Amino acid sequence: MEQLNTEYHRPWGYYIILADEDDHKVKRIVVKPQKRLSLQLHHQRSEHWYMISGEAEVTLGEQILRLTGGEVVDIPVETAHRVMNPGADNLVFIEIQTGTYFEEDDIVRLEDDFGRM
Repeated sequence: MEQLNTEYHRPWGYYIILADEDDHKVKRIVVKPQKRLSLQLHHQRSEHWYMISGEAEVTLGEQILRLTGGEVVDIPVETAHRVMNPGADNLVFIEIQTGTYFEEDDIVRLEDDFGRM
């Protein structure tokens, strides 16, 4: 099980779990410049992303959204999504997960720059 306040490093950056409860999970996510997460969806959770700093290019279904600090996006259950950092500085955002299950094995990767299918 993942521990609170520990950095979990990935090829695109890292995340820290701030809260892990039965009805929600909260992460602080840092995406390195010019990196992106996998195009993915979840069967058992929705997500709310609150941008803290940096630039985000968010794929949400068929839409491409540009977000910066203070802006938000909601990701419904079973909706394909991805975030990319097109900027020169780190992208930092808070992810709030709600639903029935929050483990990493609920990630269905549709595309991945790092071969994690």
